Amino acid sequence: MKIEDHSGPQTTRRRLTEIMLGGGVLASVVSFIYPVLRYLVPPALPDLGGDEVVAGKVGELKPNSFKIFRFGSKPGILVLSAEGDYRALSATCTHLSCTVQYRTELHQIWCACHNGMYDLTGRNVSGPPPRPLDAFEVHLRGEEIVVSRKREA
Repeated sequence: MKIEDHSGPQTTRRRLTEIMLGGGVLASVVSFIYPVLRYLVPPALPDLGGDEVVAGKVGELKPNSFKIFRFGSKPGILVLSAEGDYRALSATCTHLSCTVQYRTELHQIWCACHNGMYDLTGRNVSGPPPRPLDAFEVHLRGEEIVVSRKREA
């Protein structure tokens, strides 16, 4: 009497099933862990500029008005005062990093998040901001308004 051995193909099918199930479980685990890791490790933000940027053109702003511009990876605010002086400051509030705006009727920079106020030099006047806004230098280069970081003395 001859006994046939069918273990060869059966073992192969069983092994294939184990690989498929194991691969599915592994893919599920990775699909849950990957978003968590992406959230916990934020991507590095590149500095989108150097130490100076063209913030606008001469004649673009009316007296006692403002413009938000991009300074690297953060916003900046360019103000043409009622006297005709250009002022450039960081547009990120020092309290909770909200974007500030210029209040023409008050001649002050205002943060809408918690009603913080700054004067045109960036000094905090009222509200919760703990420190002044970063001030930038403004230069006119032909028809361009160029804003640069203040040089350390």
